[in-house]
Amino acid sequence: MNPKLFSAFAGVALVCGMVLVAGRGLTAAPAPVNDDYTVLDAIRHGNLTVFPVVAAKTHDTSDFMSLDEGLRSGDVVVKVQGLVRGQRSWGEHAIPTRGGPQVNTLVLVNNSKRPLLLLAGEIVTGGKQDRVIAKDRIVPAESDPIDLGVFCVEPGRWVGSSEQFGTARGYTFMAAPNVRAKAMADKDQAKVWSEVGKSRQSMSLEVPAAAPAINTTSSYPAMMQNAEVQKKLDDIAEPIRHDYESVIKQLRDQNAVGVVVVVNGEIVWADMFASTRLLEKYWPKLIRSYATEAVITKAKGATVTKKAAQEFLSNMQGRRETVESEPGVYRHTEITGDGFKAFELTSLLPKTGFDLHVAKMAD
Repeated sequence: MNPKLFSAFAGVALVCGMVLVAGRGLTAAPAPVNDDYTVLDAIRHGNLTVFPVVAAKTHDTSDFMSLDEGLRSGDVVVKVQGLVRGQRSWGEHAIPTRGGPQVNTLVLVNNSKRPLLLLAGEIVTGGKQDRVIAKDRIVPAESDPIDLGVFCVEPGRWVGSSEQFGTARGYTFMAAPNVRAKAMADKDQAKVWSEVGKSRQSMSLEVPAAAPAINTTSSYPAMMQNAEVQKKLDDIAEPIRHDYESVIKQLRDQNAVGVVVVVNGEIVWADMFASTRLLEKYWPKLIRSYATEAVITKAKGATVTKKAAQEFLSNMQGRRETVESEPGVYRHTEITGDGFKAFELTSLLPKTGFDLHVAKMAD
């Protein structure tokens, strides 16, 4: 883990492969400054603002495959637990079914020769319910089947639409920050469903032409695919997407790697990647997820300065850290601080050892 993100606290307990770090009566030290990232001038459209972020250095991420790439090529297979088998050269492997279909139990196999990057918030469609990935992780090349941690984002359906999960319109959706937060930080199915319901209700009010369709489906992806909703999101997302892609091209040598996201005058989120190339893969669906948040959030009229965005990004002082690790593959660190939570995915694959993705949410 990047040492700048490590909080020095007493009391370390190792339980079931998970490290919990918590302060015990220590005098609070000054918040460590994460000077790996620098915030640039804002790009604004309506009530959505993004501050481009550049990094002190980037890394070679060309080996990593995105979920969209894997699903489109067929190298990545996602099915209900018990239905999927690996295709390793030494035979087939399967995760046994434990008492029938489970809402949050999907199995993924990576048959590619490249490692797969999964991001919390990516939505896979199909099966009996659409699901959102709950945690960033890396799936090694030619993997055995893994239990893919997910939450349902479609509370009203338990009828199979297809046995295999895939993409909508050839790519996966990224849930808006409000839904991502409930999956990543709260890790609570009821809260995810509640946030999906609030999003659908708000969207139907903000896009009246789409209300009849939104009100007759429980599917979050179906709402996102609605033509009227798409038009509304395009109005917000496309100008920023275009401007930021111009920034990426201009700043390629300066290592543009992410954004700090402001909605209605409040910082809500930040996403940073290990390379400009990796950011470019995810940028089109990330900006639409931020635009979704902007549509469904009530305006407050405040303005966030570049200095405030930099301070949000730099402060990584945590009261607690939770670390989960798959040896030789990845380390996932959750940092809980005052007014924020941060999530760091570090690659442990050969010739890596760097932070592949860092997400930070205002709490």
